[in-house]
Amino acid sequence: MDDAGVHDAAGDPAEPRRLASTGAFLAHYLRTWRGHFAGLLAMVVGAATCAVAIQYQMKRLVDAMAHEPRQVEAAQLALAGFVALVAAESVLWRLSGWLACRTTVGVGVAMRLDLFRRLSGQPMRYFADHLAGSLGHRVTATAGTFGALANTVIWRIVPPCVDFAGALVIFWLVDWRMALAMAGYVVAVTAWLGVTGERGRPLHRRYAERSSAVGGDLVDVIANMWSVKAFSAREREWTRLRSRFEDEAAAQRASWMYTERQRVVYDVVLWVMAASMLSWAVHRWTQHAVTLGDVVVVSALTFRILHGSRDVAIALVDSLQQLAFVDETLRVIDRKRTVVDERGAPALRRRAGTLELRKVCFRYERGREALHEVDVFIPAGQKVGIVGPSGAGKSTLVHLLQRLYDVQSGEILLDGQPIHRLQQDSLREALAVVPQEVTLFHRSVLDNIRFGRPDASDDEVFAAARAAACDGFVRRLPHGYDTIVGERGVKLSGGQRQRVGIARAFLKDAPILVLDEATSALDTESELRIQRSIVTSLGERTVIAVAHRLSTLAAFDRILVLHGGRLVEDGSAAELRARDGVFARLWRLQAEGALHGAVPAPFESEAGAEWPGCEAVAPS
Repeated sequence: MDDAGVHDAAGDPAEPRRLASTGAFLAHYLRTWRGHFAGLLAMVVGAATCAVAIQYQMKRLVDAMAHEPRQVEAAQLALAGFVALVAAESVLWRLSGWLACRTTVGVGVAMRLDLFRRLSGQPMRYFADHLAGSLGHRVTATAGTFGALANTVIWRIVPPCVDFAGALVIFWLVDWRMALAMAGYVVAVTAWLGVTGERGRPLHRRYAERSSAVGGDLVDVIANMWSVKAFSAREREWTRLRSRFEDEAAAQRASWMYTERQRVVYDVVLWVMAASMLSWAVHRWTQHAVTLGDVVVVSALTFRILHGSRDVAIALVDSLQQLAFVDETLRVIDRKRTVVDERGAPALRRRAGTLELRKVCFRYERGREALHEVDVFIPAGQKVGIVGPSGAGKSTLVHLLQRLYDVQSGEILLDGQPIHRLQQDSLREALAVVPQEVTLFHRSVLDNIRFGRPDASDDEVFAAARAAACDGFVRRLPHGYDTIVGERGVKLSGGQRQRVGIARAFLKDAPILVLDEATSALDTESELRIQRSIVTSLGERTVIAVAHRLSTLAAFDRILVLHGGRLVEDGSAAELRARDGVFARLWRLQAEGALHGAVPAPFESEAGAEWPGCEAVAPS
């Protein structure tokens, strides 16, 4: 975007700058589409001007017909002008409708894309704090709200304003005092609407907030319908949603009734003003100060202006509600981001895939330190496992490698390049990550695997699936690789989703593969097949695997043991077992659990609990 404050000065479209106001956001689209909006405004103004001129032609026709002797030629000319103006008005309205369609639809597409770009730049914690359904509703509804706002201005505000300006000219020709009276009325009413409309803004904003929240809550319940049914919670959720809906309805009623009270007052003023203007015109006619045509045109324009000003009043209130919704959406989506690229940040220069952590420290907001002075060097092509109790910092380390957060001190280097100085997307292109909870798109299996590398051929997709031990079960699905997996992959089991996620990562041409508990839901045979693929098929790739089952890391080159945010052990599985430290103790606990038919959870210790041999170690 341009200098509207949407992108930074470097012009990087992936890094939109925060907006100063809702006005700046809307003004950007008016500037970007200024040719369309200028043409639309010209057409609407032209059509409304024709409508006023039609009333004046009617005055000329009535005067010509009422004149004694009759003015036939003048009446014919007035009639011809009347017909021509009606035709011109119709043509201009139809052209404006065509252009308005192209403009509002085009802006709606651009706006949704821009809002998505802003949304996708937020950190992952942001998405944990907001319902996905609510965010999606805001993006879609904001584009629709802009279209409604544009239509309100184009069809309900501009024409009455043109009517008013044209009527003042005609009234001035009839009686300048009528023109001043009408102008004073409109100015007074507009000022009153501005004051009362601003007072109602908190009500409109509250309704916008409740509406978005309830919409997201409803989507969340629908998305978790299995849990609702499994825990016999249909009535409970119905009751909870009823409370939320009623709360939203109360906010809607407050906003709506405030508007209705404004309209009642306005209708009373309208009645008084219309009666006064018409009585005045008839009185002047009885004094032979104005013609019959003047009375007709004053009558017609008075009702046109007064009804038009009522439409403007309603439209202004509606506009305030629409602006309140846009303002609320930007308040949620356009928040300050915690991870941003430096101005002019370079792209990663991809090489072999060497990783290095230098005294990395990280603390979550209002939380304890998750990592403390972690020093690790991982050569390219090395297979490294990461183990430790819950809360030890394993997932935090994976998040920092992806730069989902920035470290507070120290630095992380990829192929010798500090990642905090690189473009985020170029960094993540060098990483293929498989989380424990793999989420899939509501697309086919083929599309989900190919998401890792969109230009991959079908044969390459099939090869990645075989390496991830999922080719067999995929071909047994109703439509094979063309089977739609459902929202978030709900049609597949947890293990099947994990294998599809691993195939997607295998397919991605990335020098570093990160597995964060990526095989936790797999059966032993599938897990062993995937481990063989990692060791044999990915020989040139650097692999970092977080795991609770230590046996899955036995063939890895090296294992890092984290505890309390510190690196306490570093070496191969055989070396660590020989040291009889933390890793050896965990290995024995898991082996004993397996012999007794159940694997204990030694990793589920309280953060900060002491384990034997938990002294920090220097990097290998």
